[in-house]
Amino acid sequence: MKRHPALVPLSHDHHQVLVLAQRLRRATTASAGELAAAFLAAWESEEKQHFRLEEELLLPAYAARGDPADPIVMRMLQDHMLIRRDAERVASSPSVELLHELGERLADHVHLEERELFPLIEQTIPEPELQALGDRLRGRST
Repeated sequence: MKRHPALVPLSHDHHQVLVLAQRLRRATTASAGELAAAFLAAWESEEKQHFRLEEELLLPAYAARGDPADPIVMRMLQDHMLIRRDAERVASSPSVELLHELGERLADHVHLEERELFPLIEQTIPEPELQALGDRLRGRST
């Protein structure tokens, strides 16, 4: 799917998350510790910032033109909350079942954003504003 250049950095992040999600869904008792550590490293180094960019830049830009209470936006925010909760659980007591659930949640979340949220944003925000949003996203992602 062709993505507006403003959203490409977020889509690139999503690709990495999908790879990790697949690994989490395949966790075994033997690999659970290693996969929990891999998730937590990605969470701390990249994913927390990814969520912040979406919540602090992407959603306010959308809300200026679209319905901030759109069910897609509400589901995205709920996903963020649940993934944050799961990150805390993985940090304190990882289990194979939790890793499987987190892998499913991450994959479903990426699909929501790529298939529903991003097209909604691309349709709602005018081109000049999308370009400015892309500049802000790139400026904050470093």
